[in-house]
Amino acid sequence: AGSKLKEIFDKINNLLSGKSVQSGGRTVAVTQHPQGLDFVYYKLAEKFVRQGEEEVASNHDAAFPIAVVASGIWEMHPRVGDLFLAHLHKNCPYSVPFYPALKEGTSMEEYQRMLGYQVKDSMVEEQDRFLKRMSGMIRLYAAIIQLRWPYGDKQGTHAHGLNHGWRWLAQMLNIEPLADVTATLLFDFLEVCGNALMKQYQVQFWKMMLLLQEDYIPRIEAITSSGQMGSLMRLKQFVKTCMEEKKIPLPKGALQPSFWKS
Repeated sequence: AGSKLKEIFDKINNLLSGKSVQSGGRTVAVTQHPQGLDFVYYKLAEKFVRQGEEEVASNHDAAFPIAVVASGIWEMHPRVGDLFLAHLHKNCPYSVPFYPALKEGTSMEEYQRMLGYQVKDSMVEEQDRFLKRMSGMIRLYAAIIQLRWPYGDKQGTHAHGLNHGWRWLAQMLNIEPLADVTATLLFDFLEVCGNALMKQYQVQFWKMMLLLQEDYIPRIEAITSSGQMGSLMRLKQFVKTCMEEKKIPLPKGALQPSFWKS
């Protein structure tokens, strides 16, 4: 509910503003330690990214309530935004977007970690789980760049707005695709943020979609094996439908004005 979300936001904002808040039956304040505020900034940013990786990965609709709180906190406490991006880029290099290359002297295990895989006792996580986590983080990011906290001061611009989404999309289409990963993340990103980008960039956006359809999807196809077709087919169908209807639907789970009355 909107009222519940406002409660959470106010509690986080109060903590970061130096006020005392109740947590786990105790009263805490960042002023209790000289590095208290830095620590809380760091852990909060890490927590937001983890919510993308875990909650949004399991429930796509969760991207919007988490993103609207993160976006509002970012606007009022820019340091959280910087640290959020640092955690996000480290856990999901594709959010830069950047595909790390295997350098001489780097072990395979270390390289897999750089690509965002979780490696425990030399065991690499399964591809499905890896893609699910990356999707969650990209979806959260795609929601943050289009949402603003509705109770904030609307004078300034968005702390990290849609222009960053436009840049991400342009850069994605400028780098060589990776099998499975590229198709999955382009679909996630466009499903969450495509409608907002379409409204903002109009003709330019459709030119980008045409480039994706005619030039980039065939390039993904060329490197995709038969076992990896699922994500590519989803992206292909989504783009085809959007191009035919000349519109991108509002994402499922988007917060409507009525939400804030709940």
